[in-house]
Amino acid sequence: MRQLIIIVYLSICFYHPVCAQGFTDSNLPIIIINTDQGVEIPDDPRVLASMKIIYRGPGQRNYVTDQNDPSYLNYNGRIDIEIRGSSSQVTPKKQYAFTTRKADNVTNNNVSLLGLPAENDWVLNGMVFDPALIRDYLSFNLSRQIGEYASRTVYCEVIINSVYKGLYLLQERIKADNNRVDIMKINPADNTYPLVSGGYITKADKTTGGDPIAWTMYSWDGYPVGYMHHLPKPENVTMQQNNYIHDQFELLAAEAFDGNISVADGFPSVIDIPSFIDFIIISELGSNADAYMFSTFFHKDRNGKLRAGPIWDNDLTYGNDLFFWGFDRSKTDVWQFSNGDNEGARFWRDLFNNSMFRCYLSKRWNELIQPGQPLNLSSIETFIDKTVSTISEAVARENALWGRVGNHQHQITKIKSFLSTRIAWITDNLGPYSECNNVSVPPLVITKIMYHPATSPDFPEEDDLEFIEILNNGDQAINLTGIYFSGTGFVFQFPVNATLGPHLSLFLASNASVFQAKYGVAPFGQYTRHLSNKSENLVLADGFGNVIDNVLYYDTIPWPDADGNGNYLSLTDPGLDNNMAVNWLSSYELLLSDNIIPAGIDFQLYPNPVSDILRIKADSEIGLLSVSDIHGRLLVSMYINHKSYELDMSRFTRGTYIIRIITADKAYTGKIMKD
Repeated sequence: MRQLIIIVYLSICFYHPVCAQGFTDSNLPIIIINTDQGVEIPDDPRVLASMKIIYRGPGQRNYVTDQNDPSYLNYNGRIDIEIRGSSSQVTPKKQYAFTTRKADNVTNNNVSLLGLPAENDWVLNGMVFDPALIRDYLSFNLSRQIGEYASRTVYCEVIINSVYKGLYLLQERIKADNNRVDIMKINPADNTYPLVSGGYITKADKTTGGDPIAWTMYSWDGYPVGYMHHLPKPENVTMQQNNYIHDQFELLAAEAFDGNISVADGFPSVIDIPSFIDFIIISELGSNADAYMFSTFFHKDRNGKLRAGPIWDNDLTYGNDLFFWGFDRSKTDVWQFSNGDNEGARFWRDLFNNSMFRCYLSKRWNELIQPGQPLNLSSIETFIDKTVSTISEAVARENALWGRVGNHQHQITKIKSFLSTRIAWITDNLGPYSECNNVSVPPLVITKIMYHPATSPDFPEEDDLEFIEILNNGDQAINLTGIYFSGTGFVFQFPVNATLGPHLSLFLASNASVFQAKYGVAPFGQYTRHLSNKSENLVLADGFGNVIDNVLYYDTIPWPDADGNGNYLSLTDPGLDNNMAVNWLSSYELLLSDNIIPAGIDFQLYPNPVSDILRIKADSEIGLLSVSDIHGRLLVSMYINHKSYELDMSRFTRGTYIIRIITADKAYTGKIMKD
């Protein structure tokens, strides 16, 4: 009976005279969709249609009549389209998913729509459960502002088969793509390690979307939570792939339950902690009634850690819920992972209850709410006001058409009031973060980046020639356990108990065998994926996400030109800020003059810089030792026949020298700085 009443209530607009109002122009982009033969758009299967997007540019007014002028069309082509959503399908205003197609109606057409990165899978979000028409837009933007990917969105107004449908968000569908969820796409043949390790997109969700449950986990109180495959698709996943990603979730659950914080084998070794923290922060800021249980996504790249996100379906937030179905769960004074409803899998609460995880959660939260930061109340209110100004004209038409907005300014005021109370409550209830504040990190520095190599007849694949160098810029050996590159797109985690000696460096390569063939020595390790030829944010972090070093490089001025010309970026001094372009130069110097340490070698060379005596120790007998100047002129050459040696450098003038050491089974070439 309740559902019947609600459907009747939501269908009033079908009989309201304002629903047939004229619509001629807008300050927002206008999307016009005409299905072939004017057929109705079903839930399934998709139907073919033509779509035009009218957009004159920022600050310009758009007119329906512009559809006949190609110069004003952002898109004019084919699509296939269907109704999307689960609970939202009971509402008279529908939401849609569509794919941009080429003229053959079959081939995907990867295009940029309204400035969004080129792709073919898109969503028209009708915001049907949000009377403020801002909640998804706000949450997605806040997620991106704090550094996590969330679907990019553009407000627009939509006409389908000559009928005005109201205000929508054009947004990106969650998908593996360099500009969306930046992970490798797994193939059906990827069934052995490391191929089977990724990439995956997994979600906790309802089955009403048609996807089968792959496995079930349980909440703190024992309620089942269904997990489903998003990538690979349920119909394509193999038994080995299903077992692998399921095991990752079970490992997370087990280590979180045990409270194991070891960076070697505890939950920090399984998950990217910053991404889980950011997911909780955005979900709890809005008090998302669906978070953790439904529309909760995770992703994992090949050889990478399990990451939470991206966020999705954030309409039941900031005090909003399905009130007409008797729900009222988005509160200012609850944790959504422990409120007795839609709590999600137990590991969420176990993580929160872990004092170390909670410390980092509190630290991150308190950083983000500071003045000028994305989650500062004043910053959010400013963003809301700017958004409301943009959509206010369309909101009036939306309300006239569907009759569900009411007093829009009152809706916005309620959100602001909710945020004020919510931010204060979270701040008061997260607890201190002194234990994890000002954590000491090792002095590792990214000193070389070969991001766009030049090819040659001997080495025709440019991606195989990439590398980065990392230097220990301290006087003590560093245990590298748990240290990894956080974020997406570039994947490497140091093996347990790996070490790096004082003032020594190591190389990571995109292809270890090619690196060895070109430079005559094996790199320390091989990373997964490739460096961007345009720009990449390299974030070296410890197991809890504390940033050790961070370089955001570009292939444009003021960064030195190392873009496909055979040069690499080289830091001029390891003591300088390597996130500033002025401290890098473009170098072609052969890597044989660098501290290349083969994987597994136990080698010490100190002090460096050296004033007089250079001490050399190796794990096996040193054969030949030679010293050359920076121009390659040989100065010293001798056989040592011992595991250690003291080389008198006092007679050398100040400068840089190249030392070469050969043992029975390894070779080492490095730089020595003479004071």
